[in-house]
Amino acid sequence: MARKIPASGINLFQLIYILRDEYEAKSGNKALNLSLGNPDGVPPEAIRKLQAKYAEDAGFRYHTYAEDTNLHSFAEGMVEMHGGISLADHPHLGILPIPGIKTAGAIIPLACGIHLPDRKRRDSFRVVSNLPAYDVIGTWTTSYLGSTRIPWPLVSEDDMRLNIVRLQESLAAHNVTDVDLVYVIRPGNPAAVGASEDEWKEIIAWCIANDARLVNDGAYAGLCEPGSHTSLASVAAGYKDLDWIEMYSVSKSFSDPGARLGAIVGSKDFVADFSLIKGNTESGPVPSVMAAYGEFFQDRETAQAELDSLRGLYRSRLDYVIGALKGIGLQQACDTSAGFFTLWRVPKKAFGVVLSEDERTKDKPAQEAFNRLVIEETGIVGVHFQGPGADGKGEPLIRYAVCDDVLAPEFKERFEEGLARMKPEY
Repeated sequence: MARKIPASGINLFQLIYILRDEYEAKSGNKALNLSLGNPDGVPPEAIRKLQAKYAEDAGFRYHTYAEDTNLHSFAEGMVEMHGGISLADHPHLGILPIPGIKTAGAIIPLACGIHLPDRKRRDSFRVVSNLPAYDVIGTWTTSYLGSTRIPWPLVSEDDMRLNIVRLQESLAAHNVTDVDLVYVIRPGNPAAVGASEDEWKEIIAWCIANDARLVNDGAYAGLCEPGSHTSLASVAAGYKDLDWIEMYSVSKSFSDPGARLGAIVGSKDFVADFSLIKGNTESGPVPSVMAAYGEFFQDRETAQAELDSLRGLYRSRLDYVIGALKGIGLQQACDTSAGFFTLWRVPKKAFGVVLSEDERTKDKPAQEAFNRLVIEETGIVGVHFQGPGADGKGEPLIRYAVCDDVLAPEFKERFEEGLARMKPEY
């Protein structure tokens, strides 16, 4: 017997776990884990009580398949809270509940017709997506579906914002003119930056002119600082000649990744195409959980207060960590305007060590070398990324999240002691 899928080595996050475990085994100390990108809390009590209520309810619809149901107008509530639009005002749009964004994103290329017989070659399907990124769409479109992905660079010089000029330059560099899909993540991961109305309008105009569909993964849309982000839905709803979808999830907004629940909104034809593929892929969310959130959203004031409270918790953590890292001279790759990620440019020297010269680090890419060195010296664990950079030669980056109680006295004591010895130099 033999594997049908060749082993391609461990992925980035598996490596981070190994480095964390090695540090803990060697030092006897718990790592200061700023690599975790998942909420470290649980859903608010009001949501948990509603989930219990509907789990106990013997109503058949709360326990059967939810492929084509939208209990208690869950999707409308989700879209209104995260996208800022009411479906009643936009009858030309479609909505659907989804069991999380990761699966939905994976089938988006199929909803764009990548599999259709009239495509003589699969690699003629072209997807634009951002780098650096938590690159699920890149893995699916290239490794799994055999299509062509053109990276749209995010660079610190632009504060990691969507720059249409860099998209055009990348397409020219790859000698590509026709694009089927533009897939972005706003606010991003690892670059926790939103999008403005003007940025969306530029992208929308480009997509319409080039007959490309537009998708935004809005997983962090609920945790935006006021005024820092404009939803795609609030802008795209005004363009009836645009094919688009925006996706939201309760995972980050309400610390409920186990719910596997979200919603999409978009142009009716695109949503209908997505629904067709979805029906042959999964059987919908857990209906009792959907019903609980549908009822929860009916009290919009309470739901917004819960979102504000969670965002406030992350903001207090972010203010501490960002202040501490800036205080020792680390340089931010972008501001953090949503969620719980901070992103930093990697220095050339730290702890008195020149990364390109020291025996421990010289044979590793700069971003990995820095992460390994910081872990070894302090136990502070991040996630390293390689961005394309403004010149296309690469930009080493390190992501530090605040999905841990960074304000606990014991954490702060060790964190500050480790940072005091770092002395980064660029």
